[in-house]
Amino acid sequence: MAPLLSSTRLLPLFVVVLVSLGLRSCYGFQTVGFTMHHRYSDPVKGILGIHDLPARGSREYYVAMSHRDRLVRGRGLAGVDPTALTFSAGNDTLRIASLGYLHYANVSVGTPPVWFLVALDTGSDLFWLPCNCTKLNCVHALGTPKGQILKLNIYDPHASSTSKHVPCNSTICMHKKQCSSSNSSCAYQVRYLTENTSSTGVLVEDVLHLVTDDDQTKQMDAHINFGCGRVQTGSFLTGAAPNGLFGLGIENISVPSILAKEGLTSNSFSMCFGNDGSGRIRFGDNGSSDQRKTPFNHLGALHPSYNISITQIIVGEKATNSEFNAIFDTGTSFTNLNDPAYTNITSSFNSMVKGKRYQFDPRIEMPFEYCYENTTSNQTSPEFPSLNLKMKGGDDYYVIHPLVYVVFEGMKTSSTVICLGIIKSDDVNIIGQNFMTGYHIVFDRDNMILGWKNSSCYDDKISNAAYSPTHSPAHSPAHSPAVSPAKPEAMINQSETSRPQMPNHSFKDKPFVVTFLLLILSPVFATF
Repeated sequence: MAPLLSSTRLLPLFVVVLVSLGLRSCYGFQTVGFTMHHRYSDPVKGILGIHDLPARGSREYYVAMSHRDRLVRGRGLAGVDPTALTFSAGNDTLRIASLGYLHYANVSVGTPPVWFLVALDTGSDLFWLPCNCTKLNCVHALGTPKGQILKLNIYDPHASSTSKHVPCNSTICMHKKQCSSSNSSCAYQVRYLTENTSSTGVLVEDVLHLVTDDDQTKQMDAHINFGCGRVQTGSFLTGAAPNGLFGLGIENISVPSILAKEGLTSNSFSMCFGNDGSGRIRFGDNGSSDQRKTPFNHLGALHPSYNISITQIIVGEKATNSEFNAIFDTGTSFTNLNDPAYTNITSSFNSMVKGKRYQFDPRIEMPFEYCYENTTSNQTSPEFPSLNLKMKGGDDYYVIHPLVYVVFEGMKTSSTVICLGIIKSDDVNIIGQNFMTGYHIVFDRDNMILGWKNSSCYDDKISNAAYSPTHSPAHSPAHSPAVSPAKPEAMINQSETSRPQMPNHSFKDKPFVVTFLLLILSPVFATF
C-alpha cells in the first residue's frame, strides 16, 4: 500500500460536503431510487425475522441516540426522465437494530456480483467496502440474540473480473507526491469523529449494478471508484456500518458525484422520510414545481454544506424574528440548536403547552430538556403548540413531528413522557431527521436550493416502485449478506414498541413518536 498522506482536508462538525459538478452528457438523465427504512421499523423486523430489538421510545433509546449524535457527528438517481433506476436487488433499504442507527441498502458490486449491506451516509463522500481484511480489521459476521451467526461478504478485487486498481496518476488521487510511483495504488484514509473510528485502504474501480425501476427492469451498470477498506477501526468494528459505508457527499469521489459526472443523473438527490419510519432516496431528483424551497448559503469553497437560513420562528401564533443558519443533516437523529434559537423556541413552546412539565430524577440522563406528563390531572391528553420555521425567501417549513415519546420501563409498570425533540447545542445548528419526518426533501446542488414537500414516500410522484410499507420484499438475492442486530460480542435483548402516529400538523391528543434516529459519520479528515 502506498503511504498515507500527512496533510489532511479538515471537515467541521455536522458538515455535509458539497460542490457543484458541471460535467453533463447531452442525453436525458435517469432517476435512481430505492426505498429506505430506519433500523427499528416494522418492515425491517418482517424482512429479517428479528424481534428482540431495543425498545423504540424508551429513555435508553433516546439517550443512546443522543450519545451517537454527540460522539460521532458523522455520516440513487433522478432527473427529467421519469423512469427510475434502483439497485439490482430492488428498491428496499433496511433500518436495522444495533447497526449504528443508520439506514442501510443492499448493493451489488463487481463481476460476478457480490452483495453488501451498506450504511447510507450523507455526511461523508467515500463509498468503501470491507476488503481483504482479517477479522481484526473488519466485521465478518454478526450475531442475533438467539445465537445465530450471520456471515457478511468481504470484497475481494482479485475475485472480480471488472475490478481495477486506481493508480496514483489518476485524477481522483489528490496527493500523487506521496506515492512511490505513478502506477502505485492510490491509498486513502478517512477518520471519523467517533473516537478511534476510521477506514484505511486503497481506491479501486468496479461496477455498481443498477436496474431501471419500471416494467422493463433494464440493467444499468455504473463504473465507480470506491475504497477497498483493508483496516477498519472503532465503531466500524462494533456495529456501525459493519459491511461498508455508502458516502453520499458531493465531492468528486462520492458515488452521486460520479453518476452525475458520467451523465447518468442530474446533480441533485432527494430523501423522503415517511411517518412510519420508512422512506426513499433518489439521486438526480430535482423535485417538483410546487415544492417549497430556500437557497443554500455560500459559506466558502473549503467546507460548503447544506446550510440554510431561518429568518423567523413561529410557535403557535407567536412569531419571533430570529435569523440564524442551520445545516440540514439527514444523519442527525434530533434537531440540535444553540442559543438564541434554542431558547426562543423552547421557552415559547413551554409557555403554550397545556400540560404538566415532567420532573426527572436528577440521576436520570435525558437528552431532552422539555418533557411533559402524558396525561393531565383530569386524565386528558396534553395539548402542544405548532412549530413553524420561516426560511430565507419566505417559504414556511412546518415541523410536522417535533415531539417524541420517551418510555420509562419499571419492574411492574411503565410510564410515558412527551418531549420536545430538540437538544441544546454548543456548536452548530442542525436540523435533524425528526424535523424532516413527513417530508420529501430535495438537495438540489445544481441550483443550490433545498426543497421540501409533504409526502408519504409511497405516492406515485415519489416512487414508481410497487413497494408499500405493509409488503415484505422478495427473498434476498443468492449473494446477499445475512444481517442481524448485533455482533456476537454485543448482543441486545430488548424489544420494540409501537406508538400512534399523527398525520397532520396538529399536536393535540397524540404526539408523534420520532422513528428516524440516525448515526452521523462526519469525517475528521480524509486523504485520498
